[in-house]
Amino acid sequence: MIVVDRKKYKMAINEVAKEVHVQVHGLMREEDVEGYMIDLQDTINRVTKHEYTFVVDATHQTPVPSKVVPQLEQTMLFYSSLGFKDILVVKPSSKIAQVQIRNALERIVFAGTFVDNVPRSM
Repeated sequence: MIVVDRKKYKMAINEVAKEVHVQVHGLMREEDVEGYMIDLQDTINRVTKHEYTFVVDATHQTPVPSKVVPQLEQTMLFYSSLGFKDILVVKPSSKIAQVQIRNALERIVFAGTFVDNVPRSM
């Protein structure tokens, strides 16, 4: 069930698979972040987090400017702190974005898994 469908991102809850999916399109700009965070909080408050897997679908994420890379680390740390049973980060189709995310994950203590793809619920 799609919960949020915005130009830059989508959020969905798959109650059967017990997954919360977040999909980002393109590059999140600073002005998009506040709405994203509000929608994310509303979405995750609908589930029992310790029973669900949090899936970050970065397939359509574009490379970020080098000055924004530290924010990737902070975002992944934030996702890790949400209390989900598991976290999956789907690799972007862009090789540059893949390397940026992989490097960010290596610099932090990330409890999740960087995967090639996941079954779609969106």
